[in-house]
Amino acid sequence: MKRLFSKMDIWLLIIMVIYSIVGLIMIFSSSSVSTVLRYNVPQYHFFLRQAIFLVVSFLVGFLIVIRFPTSKYKYLAPFAIVGIIIALLGLFVYGRITNNAQSWYDLGPFALQPSEFAKSIIIVFLAVAYSRLEKRKTANIYAFLIPVAICLVIAVLIAMQPDFGTALIICGIVFFVFISIPYVKQNIVKVLKIGAVCLVVAAIALLYSGAEIFNSRQLQRFEFRNPCLRYQENTGYQVCNGFIAIHNGGLFGVGLGNSSQKYLYLPESHTDFIFPIIVEELGLIVGILLIIGYMVMLWRILRIARQAENLRLSILAYGVFLYLLFHILINLLGVLALIPLTGVPLPFLSYGGSFTINVVIMLFVVQRVNIENKTIKAKREMASITN
Repeated sequence: MKRLFSKMDIWLLIIMVIYSIVGLIMIFSSSSVSTVLRYNVPQYHFFLRQAIFLVVSFLVGFLIVIRFPTSKYKYLAPFAIVGIIIALLGLFVYGRITNNAQSWYDLGPFALQPSEFAKSIIIVFLAVAYSRLEKRKTANIYAFLIPVAICLVIAVLIAMQPDFGTALIICGIVFFVFISIPYVKQNIVKVLKIGAVCLVVAAIALLYSGAEIFNSRQLQRFEFRNPCLRYQENTGYQVCNGFIAIHNGGLFGVGLGNSSQKYLYLPESHTDFIFPIIVEELGLIVGILLIIGYMVMLWRILRIARQAENLRLSILAYGVFLYLLFHILINLLGVLALIPLTGVPLPFLSYGGSFTINVVIMLFVVQRVNIENKTIKAKREMASITN
């Protein structure tokens, strides 16, 4: 264990721990009112649950993930991808509806959201699939499109829940991983032609099917500018209260625990809208520092991806980089009314069991990538010395 720990990215681990602690503190502070007034549960309810999710995730990360070679992922990926498709299909029959989305399985004390696990499984699946194609020296661009098609099926199933935010993140991860593959880069013109044909066919199919892509409630989300002019409407109420929280906080905040907007003005104050509460209580300076911390976290992950010794390791780290980047951007830009609000949580800071477990475990996968990078590099240097 000590040998593995020495090969981990310590700065990335420190940032994970710091954000976990800050997240726990702010989840307790932001939910301390709503737990009693809205959910009728004890004051520490969400704090304790989040603490359990974090402890379990870190234990799994330290005891299993960093010890498990990424080369063995090839045995897990096929079962995982089939399993997640079955789980997503099962939601249409057994799923629990929350916030107008049928995205959760009710497991008694906990709720399981398969779409969150789909992001992690897709990253592993793409890493395994493209690593295998590279090793076989496959020279058929259609073979590289098959993993994309499988992932798009998953994205469509998630969009049908409907959960367009998660579907968008999955499409973004798949697209950027796909165009980063060396063989795809060499045949980018052919890929663009195939993509254009597929888009035209899809557009024609939708046009003649007569199906609505978005219902009236979903279309309302595109009314995201000037939310305070629509304070009485669903399209402006939450975001405008987020603006009020940020304005109340100023540079230095009103003090930890002293937020006024958490008194049911922001219904999702401990999940999607936790950033405005952080700024209200701790100030804009702390908010900016948290954004800078996210940038450092992303830079460390991207650095590991660029130092990867093979395509599998590169895709694993790069996929996690995209996963976190999209969550951070979509959450913050939505809260600031720069894009439509999609209900995407903020890594480590927002409450959420499935999301928290996935984020922590995937960051330990990045740590495993870093361990293997250093191990392979050390072996190569040793071989060059002996030769």
